[in-house]
Amino acid sequence: MKSPYHGVAIVGAYDTVQAKKITDFTEPELLLDAMHGALAAAGLRPEDVDGVNTSTWVGRIHARDVVQWMGGRPMWAGISPAGIEAVLEAAAAIATGQCHTVLVAAAQCGEYTDHSATVSWTRPSNEFVECFGLYTAAEFALMAQRHMHLYGTKREALSEVAAAIRMNGARHPGAVMFGREVTPDDVVASRPVADPFHLFDCCINSEGGTGLVLTTAERARDLDVTPIYVLGGAMDRQGMAYTQAPVWDQAGWVGRRAAQLTFGQCGLSPADVDVAELYDPFSFEVIRQLEAFGFCEEGEGGDFVMDGRIRIDGELPVATNGGLLSYSHAGLAQMLQKPVNAALQLQGKLPDALTVPGASIALASNGGSGALFNDVMLLGKEPL
Repeated sequence: MKSPYHGVAIVGAYDTVQAKKITDFTEPELLLDAMHGALAAAGLRPEDVDGVNTSTWVGRIHARDVVQWMGGRPMWAGISPAGIEAVLEAAAAIATGQCHTVLVAAAQCGEYTDHSATVSWTRPSNEFVECFGLYTAAEFALMAQRHMHLYGTKREALSEVAAAIRMNGARHPGAVMFGREVTPDDVVASRPVADPFHLFDCCINSEGGTGLVLTTAERARDLDVTPIYVLGGAMDRQGMAYTQAPVWDQAGWVGRRAAQLTFGQCGLSPADVDVAELYDPFSFEVIRQLEAFGFCEEGEGGDFVMDGRIRIDGELPVATNGGLLSYSHAGLAQMLQKPVNAALQLQGKLPDALTVPGASIALASNGGSGALFNDVMLLGKEPL
């Protein structure tokens, strides 16, 4: 079987410093650090690159700006937002011969200056004009409540997800919440936000950057790195995020089609996945994605996550760097950090306490039901 991304590998992956607020870098400097760090991890130089997709959250620096920074020579430039979407676009460009080496990077800092309001991504333009008073936590809470009603999903399952992922972050020296250990009891003891979510069920706000480099398998063999191959990937879209109240019957299984396409592209199944870098904006989304992606049946996600199954030493470790709940949630860079961490995990570059022995296949995802989109990709240590 030949994947549409056959012959494409990630050869460099890098995270900048992550913090609640970054003051030592301007946003362009942070983006440059992400770019240089990813290139250094691949053992490459800027002149080795013939494609870029870069972005920042505040200053809106985009790929054509960076082409200018790199001398204005002819290059492929991606237009997809940072995340799996951008990685798949770059992989497709390489697979179709439009370029051979692509640098994808994103950064965000200098955002949290208005302390009288919530962060920008929680206040869409229609927040105070729609009758249902949209805000992010409430939208995802609607989906969680419906699942709990339909399937009897217990509050304890949400607490286990949040504690498992936050404990990973507590062990990662680069995580914003490093050293902050959390138990399931701590989750329910944290203040309520939007029923059934408590504070520790919800992702953090932070700043940071990240980057990765993709190239052909042939070029990867000439580098002194462990290449991580793009095995498959697909995207689901069901509308504009944060413009209407999500309804379970419409978006409850968003991502299922994308996951089925992704597994089908490479002849794999959920049983082949060793690590799942699932998008974790809220604890329930992990349960939902496990069901939507086929790791368990509908309504069984709550039971699936119990008994340590998704912890770092469990059957299916999830969000192994601490995810959005504990590692970082920086602009759009946090979406790119999912495939970045999947690559770092498979390369054995995470801290020892977070390295999954023998892991060879990793799944990464972006989005969720409350945002009406879900992207999925599979990475592997070996080509198909």
